[in-house]
Amino acid sequence: MTTAFYEHLQAELAGIREAGLYKTERLIASPQGATVRLADGRELINLCANNYLGLSSHPDVVEAAHEALRTHGYGLSSVRFICGTQDLHKQLEARISGFLGTEDTILYAAAFDANGGLFEPLLQEQDAVISDELNHASIIDGIRLCKAKRFRYKHNDMADLERCLQEARAAAARFTMVFTDGVFSMDGTIAQLDKIRALCDQYGALLGVDECHASGFMGKRGRGTHEERGVFGKIDIITGTLGKALGGASGGFTSGRKEVIELLRQRSRPYLFSNTVAPSIVGASIKVLDLLEASTALRDKLEVNTRYFRAAIQEAGFEIKPGTHPIVPIMVYDAALAQKLSARLLELGVYAVGFFFPVVPKGQARIRTQMSAGLDRHHLEKAVAAFKQAGTELGILK
Repeated sequence: MTTAFYEHLQAELAGIREAGLYKTERLIASPQGATVRLADGRELINLCANNYLGLSSHPDVVEAAHEALRTHGYGLSSVRFICGTQDLHKQLEARISGFLGTEDTILYAAAFDANGGLFEPLLQEQDAVISDELNHASIIDGIRLCKAKRFRYKHNDMADLERCLQEARAAAARFTMVFTDGVFSMDGTIAQLDKIRALCDQYGALLGVDECHASGFMGKRGRGTHEERGVFGKIDIITGTLGKALGGASGGFTSGRKEVIELLRQRSRPYLFSNTVAPSIVGASIKVLDLLEASTALRDKLEVNTRYFRAAIQEAGFEIKPGTHPIVPIMVYDAALAQKLSARLLELGVYAVGFFFPVVPKGQARIRTQMSAGLDRHHLEKAVAAFKQAGTELGILK
C-alpha cells in the first residue's frame, strides 16, 4: 500500500510536468529590490514581486527591524494570549486601525490566516456569506470552514450580487456578509466597493474586503480600495497583509469594529493557536506606516510607473488586462508558451513568472507583471525591450 501511494504521487507529478504546469522555484541571493541577484550570479530586473512601494529592503525599514530585534528579541515562543503580546504588537494594531479608519485590529501570523480564521467565529448555520467567484483562495478556504449558507456571484457583477442578496433574504438568513477582494490578484480588477456598499445597505448586509493588493497605495493617501472608491470608513471588516506593499515580510491582519475584533481574539483559531508575529516584523511595519503617513511620494511614483508600463507594453504589441492597477497581466493564454516566455525573459535579464492553471483558469495563462515604486524608468524601458524581443522570437508578436 505504501509503495502504491508514492507511485501515485510520482505519476501525478509526471502529469503536471507533461502538461507544462510544473512550477519551479528560482533561488535569489540578494535582498528584494528593483533588481535581484540569483544564486548563479545573474542580476535581473524584478517585475513579479508584491513589493509595490519598494519598501522590502528600504534602509529605514531594515533599521527598524534591527532595533526591534535589539529591544524586543528574535521571537516570543508563544501565542498571543499566553505570553506572546508585546507593547509593539498593540502599537502596530492601533496604527493599522488609524491608517484604515477602523476601531480595532488583530494581527495574524499570515494573511492567509486572517481570512482562514474570520468566518467561522462570526457566522453560523442561520447566516449567509456571499463571495465573488474570483476571490482569493484564502477567502474560499475560510468560508468553507464556517457553517453559513454560501452564495457566489459572477466576478464584479452587481446584478448577480443583488440576486445573491435576494436569495439570502429569501432563505431567511439572520445575518448576511458580502466578502470580496478589493483588488483581484490575477487580473488587477478593482472591486466596485461603492456599488457593493450601496447594495449591502439596501439589503442590510455586512461588507468585508480583502485589501492585500491595495493597502498602502490605492487611494490618494494609500489607504486602500475603500479610499479609492469613496467609501473610506464604511467597510465593516478589512483583512490584509504586511507581506506586500507594507514592507513585504509576513503577517496579516483583520480590522473593523471593536466587537468583531474582540470576538476574533476569543475564538479565531489561527490567532489562538499560532505563534505571534515576530517583533522585528512588527517594529519594521510600524516604520512603514510612519513613512506612508509622512508622504505619498512612493504611491505617486508607483502610479507613474504603472501608467508608463501599461502604455509601453501595449505599444510593443502585447495584450494586457485593462485597468489602472500596478498588476499588469500580459496575456499569453497557453501555459507552455507562458513558461517559455518567462524562461526567455530570464535569459534577457528580466524576472517575470508565468501563471497558469490552477492559479488561473485553463486557457488563461499569462505573465503577471507588477510595478513597484522601486523601479526607475530605465528598468522599465529595458524590460519592455526584453518582452518585445522574446515575444517576437516566440511568435507571440507578429
